[in-house]
Amino acid sequence: MLDHPAKFKILTLNQISLQGLNRFHVDDFQVGHEIADPDALLVRSYNLLDRDIPLSVKAIGRAGAGTNNIPVHAMSARGIPVFNTPGANANAVKELVLAAIFLAARNLVPALHFVGTLEGNDAALNQQAEEGKKRFSGIELPGRTLGIIGLGEIGRLVANSAIKLGMKVIGFDPKITVESAWSLSAEVKKAHSMEDLLRHSEFVSVHVPLLDSTHHLINESCIKIMKHHAILLNFSRGAIVDEEAVLAGIAAGKIRTYVSDFPSQRLQQQRSVITLPHLGASTSEAEENCAVMVVNQLIDYLQNGNIVNTVNFPDIEMERESPYRVAVANANVPNLLGQISTSMANAGLNIHNMINKSRGEMAFTLVDVDSPVQQSVLNEISAISGVLMARYLPLPK
Repeated sequence: MLDHPAKFKILTLNQISLQGLNRFHVDDFQVGHEIADPDALLVRSYNLLDRDIPLSVKAIGRAGAGTNNIPVHAMSARGIPVFNTPGANANAVKELVLAAIFLAARNLVPALHFVGTLEGNDAALNQQAEEGKKRFSGIELPGRTLGIIGLGEIGRLVANSAIKLGMKVIGFDPKITVESAWSLSAEVKKAHSMEDLLRHSEFVSVHVPLLDSTHHLINESCIKIMKHHAILLNFSRGAIVDEEAVLAGIAAGKIRTYVSDFPSQRLQQQRSVITLPHLGASTSEAEENCAVMVVNQLIDYLQNGNIVNTVNFPDIEMERESPYRVAVANANVPNLLGQISTSMANAGLNIHNMINKSRGEMAFTLVDVDSPVQQSVLNEISAISGVLMARYLPLPK
């Protein structure tokens, strides 16, 4: 008979807020920076792309939204869910986007640099400031149009806040969910295409994940469509915007200011460019929210097999109706559930409850049975073609 592990081992590869880590009960979890054969990895920005992931790993938790530092495809092939925390840092990013809008609209960064060059006594400083301030004349926000590409949690918060500032807002998101649409202000107008949005926006803010389809989403052809002297904001990922095209747009007068949360050598010391050191989620509140959210997800998965917020498997939750549970990560192929059921029936196991959900090519199955599961049954299920991982999750006695 299979034994329940004394403790799950969690390897942390970045500093994680104690508000989250303290949710790992010491009786059930061992947590640290130096853990051998971990059951789960917990990261923020740590680069796992070039690191061997131990065979003992059953899950990876990212205390943040982006998972570009994690080999998601390789983990999917091993049946390892990659958890993230969408929305946990949304307010922090929203506030930074609003700050960036003000920075760009009022030319605050070049104005600050100018003041830093002034010399002399107060009278001399005041005279130089008065003579130079006209170079930093800005614009006010009411009545200006903000175009938002991507209306997920962050995009929606930015849109609703901009409306309250008196701005006109148009949004484009062909994959917007019903829930997202309901939470948007009724004053947010729908763009028929990204090109439509770019043509009518004085400010453009991008809020989409970095995928193959969004790499250089904002490119030379997009910038040519934009209004003259538009302000472009990127608080998603650096590669979503083609930097060369942006600099060409600045030189041509199409882009007044580019504000990015992703510094690069190419953007350093460039006129009309403001880069920040990836501050989007850098608030104590956001770090706590992300840590608490991802730790809760890892605990529920490791102990119960439930999945909420992964980038590679479907969300799946089933209330415990039996102390004996089997969790199976599998390819989304026909007749796999039948084979799992047959293996259990042949072993004399009565299925109390079962749920299966799919997401593209990936699927996940939870099965509660009425009696303990033998190792031979788990071995037989693991050997079924299409099964990527099978785990036994009995409740502790």
